[in-house]
Amino acid sequence: MLFLADVIKVLRLKRHSTFMENRLNTIMNANSPIEGKNQAKSWLNRRYHNYSYYLQKTYGEKIRKVSLHGGFTCPNRDGSKGFGGCIYCNNDSFVPHYINEAMSIPAQMEVSIPFMQERYNVQKYIAYFQAYSNTYSELENLKQLYQEAVNYPNVVGLDIGTRSDCVDEALLEFLATLNERVQVTLEYGIESIHDQSLKWMNRGHNYESVIKAVELTKQYGIKVAGHIILGFPVETREMMFQTGLAANNLGLDFLKIHQLHIVKRTVLASRYERDSFPLFKADEYIELVADILERLNPDIVIQRLFGDAPDDILIAPRWGYNIPKLVHLMDLELKHRETWQGKLFLS
Repeated sequence: MLFLADVIKVLRLKRHSTFMENRLNTIMNANSPIEGKNQAKSWLNRRYHNYSYYLQKTYGEKIRKVSLHGGFTCPNRDGSKGFGGCIYCNNDSFVPHYINEAMSIPAQMEVSIPFMQERYNVQKYIAYFQAYSNTYSELENLKQLYQEAVNYPNVVGLDIGTRSDCVDEALLEFLATLNERVQVTLEYGIESIHDQSLKWMNRGHNYESVIKAVELTKQYGIKVAGHIILGFPVETREMMFQTGLAANNLGLDFLKIHQLHIVKRTVLASRYERDSFPLFKADEYIELVADILERLNPDIVIQRLFGDAPDDILIAPRWGYNIPKLVHLMDLELKHRETWQGKLFLS
């Protein structure tokens, strides 16, 4: 993929030439609508069904997620199905520093929402239970936490990150009642569709568990998101490609795609430091994700294409780009190919 690789090399150089910098920015920021008889519609001038477009279309205004900490753990941490959790996981990667599990849900909202209002100029919110497995508790405790979240003023949605082995019909029946008030989404950590990879990462369940949980959730009319990770050293590129396309067969409403990160205080970090293994370069990852996107059902909403981690705990990969820059590079790759999400999708 010479074109994108060359662009990335240019970006890594110190830009002495004002002309080159301006020219590159012109190319990368060209957001002309997608047109053509056989081309997909433009989703807010992007070539994939992005989450910002979905939120604007659904609610008529900007919406932000408010991360909440419910004080949960995971069955592969507490001994139920193992110890230590997934080998790559450090929840400090995505828990905001200004909240903690000792705070009540309303208290966390009180702290988070003023920050959202000031930084993003938004007035409506999705309550997002993110850290650990957020359905792994007694039903009565879950009911209290979720109700506290959706009862908070201007909350229009409830997103719950969890595992496929931590849901049952009693929970889904309750969530279906909340779904009549706000949009409820269950976000399942799929990570990979390959059982040998799930075993390697100490996941504690197989892919069949994911299939059953997604099917059951959809029976209750609840939207389903999936989270996958690309870059496990025990997988080939083809295996990762298969994981990406599994979203089609699962019938997901939303999809998050992340590159594998090595972060401090994880089992994977210890292994990496003892015996490092290849990780994606930015252009390699972008090329793979583009291959997936153009074969993905265009109705699936893409919530994320890149992961990030706090700089003080990230070991690798260090690409040197923030998320907006990486999104620009993805746009550039899709434009260069003259492709878009779903161009090669076969229903």
